[in-house]
Amino acid sequence: MFRTREFEQAELEFFCKPGTDEDWYEHWKQQRFNWYLNLGIKKENLRFRDHDPDELAHYAKACVDVEYKFPFGSGDWQELEGVANRTDYDLRQHQRGMRTMNSWFENKGDLSKITLKEEVEDYHKGPLSFFDEQNKERFIPYVIEPSAGVDRSTLAFLVDAYDEEEVKGATRSVLRFHPHLAPIKAAIFPLVKKDGMPEIATKLYDDLKGNFACFYDQKGAVGRRYRRQDEAGTPYCLTIDGQTKEDNTVTVRERDSMEQSRINIDQIKAYLREKLDL
Repeated sequence: MFRTREFEQAELEFFCKPGTDEDWYEHWKQQRFNWYLNLGIKKENLRFRDHDPDELAHYAKACVDVEYKFPFGSGDWQELEGVANRTDYDLRQHQRGMRTMNSWFENKGDLSKITLKEEVEDYHKGPLSFFDEQNKERFIPYVIEPSAGVDRSTLAFLVDAYDEEEVKGATRSVLRFHPHLAPIKAAIFPLVKKDGMPEIATKLYDDLKGNFACFYDQKGAVGRRYRRQDEAGTPYCLTIDGQTKEDNTVTVRERDSMEQSRINIDQIKAYLREKLDL
């Protein structure tokens, strides 16, 4: 998954005025770093690495990698994404190609009549230039480009969330996903498959599944069901038990602390929305 023949890439092209590019470069560096932190990556496992002048790409004014310290191999830091100040290189090249193609058609394919010398053209007045109405200026925008590897980021989130701990003499495996990343937000269990509990649990599941990614499970002991959801990274488990029929409350079990509380079944939707920040 770390090195594959095919991979998914997520890129953003942010256009800005020349002279403001360094400020926007710093802005996007921090935005991208904070994105990982805000989704649960531990700060000690994340860092910036600025490119040295001798390793900068020919088009880049500056470039930085966001790196994660993966635990496998020698525990080296590896790149998750890069943020580059590409100046106006891309648009100038596109504009040059447009002019070359136009010249080719105008000269009916006679390449001898086409000039490729950049210095003879006023690029700031070309078709890809931008006119700032407020300041009455025309310029070729600079580009700040965050470029993230989706596969590597996914692996980093999985690695960072995985944890093992001893609970009552047994090993508990848990994915401590940020709630926004958890594939299942809540699991609904009837404590037993009788006494009307499955019917109440099924109704709760039906009420919630339109708002949250939910999972219904009635197989095996409730402790084993908790463990299965821990391994899936599910933040909350809701258990319908004997007390539910008495006072209309359910047991809510939180994944990370394993603490349990009782919430009125009519308040579950609002409770989850608040806790999951959705």
